Amino acid sequence: MDSGAFTEVVRFGGYRFGVDEYAAQIRRWARCGTLLAAVAQDYMCESFVLEQTGKTVEEHQKMTVDRYDALMREDVAGVYIMPVLQGYKPDSYVNHLRMYGDRIPRGAWVGVGSVCKRNSNPTAIVAVLEAIRAERPDLKLHGFGVKQTALAVGYIRDALHTADSMAWSFAARREGRNANDWREAQAYAERVRTYPHQYQIFRWAA
Repeated sequence: MDSGAFTEVVRFGGYRFGVDEYAAQIRRWARCGTLLAAVAQDYMCESFVLEQTGKTVEEHQKMTVDRYDALMREDVAGVYIMPVLQGYKPDSYVNHLRMYGDRIPRGAWVGVGSVCKRNSNPTAIVAVLEAIRAERPDLKLHGFGVKQTALAVGYIRDALHTADSMAWSFAARREGRNANDWREAQAYAERVRTYPHQYQIFRWAA
């Protein structure tokens, strides 16, 4: 279950609803089927988002941890709450991971934020994932909004445990098909799964 972070923070500069309201929605949807996880209410760190809020990367990281702590104190019907790592440069993600401290246990399923706008530059995504894995190779990473452009890179597919994207839905709508058809999503996932397993050599600035 997504927290709606991108829409809330980009359009409104923050969440219009409290942690308690979000927890109520988690409990509601947990009764409708199998809810694997609910994403904590994070704050992205792209420059255009910081301009919207007037805050720094470090402030967004602290606000993300604070929201995670608050949600963990709520009754969420036993649903797993996914913490989110935020930052922009690779080392800032490591700093955020250290900010969480022992809140993130070994083998946890953890989201990686502020990467969806970098699909056209897989090198940047690789750098972020490498930094996180160097610090905590035990984590199961989830890539928010990671599309085929990035998933075509073998390293990114291997580094991510899971990923999500609405690209399949947008493509179906653009081509006159049903944008809500689960078979469209299944076909998209199959295309990603069957990509040739190859790697690229990257160079990037530290």
